[in-house]
Amino acid sequence: MRLSCCVPSLLSPFAPTLAMLCLLLAAPAVHAQDIGPDQLVRTTTDKIIEIVKSDKAIQSGDIKRILEVAETHASPHFDFVRMTRLAMGANWKQANPSQQEELVRQFRTLLLRTYAVALKEYRNQTIDVRPLKIPAGSTDVQVKTVVNQPGAQAIPIDYDMERTPQGWKVYDVTIGGVSLVVNFRSSFDAEIRKSGVDGLVKSISERNRSASIEVAKK
Repeated sequence: MRLSCCVPSLLSPFAPTLAMLCLLLAAPAVHAQDIGPDQLVRTTTDKIIEIVKSDKAIQSGDIKRILEVAETHASPHFDFVRMTRLAMGANWKQANPSQQEELVRQFRTLLLRTYAVALKEYRNQTIDVRPLKIPAGSTDVQVKTVVNQPGAQAIPIDYDMERTPQGWKVYDVTIGGVSLVVNFRSSFDAEIRKSGVDGLVKSISERNRSASIEVAKK
């Protein structure tokens, strides 16, 4: 089973809500060190939604502009190295340092493009952020939110976050009870058993390359 086939089916249940990941985690990185994880989510939501609503390029479906927004505003708040390591599971140790570096780079691109495509589909969702009490000295928390969709069932989205010197970072997202990294772990494992770590790298890079070609055509 090639990654190019399994990724769409893997992500399809998340399509209506992945847009919110960019919106929730889009505060400027300089401020992320100073506020708690739930406050980071709560205080930036309205601001970023307003930007999305008012950006004419985004509203017209300009995927290049959407990718720029995802890259600039979402990426600083994700720990892509840890996400890749978790998605690889035990297979991470099979990869040499060069392969690990390339896997992180390609997985990062895949995730950001996924978020950008979802952001394109934003349709006036609103978000409730559950209050969070952080135990003294805690460095790992889960921020629980609920995405309210007009005319559809609300969807819970939970963010597993770790305190780092650069502020709180997301290392997994659970949507409707389904972990993003666990889902990828299943598809990654299948690809590695079929064609090794190099085969996985090739599959992800081919998918990213195809996406880039599609963007260039628009």
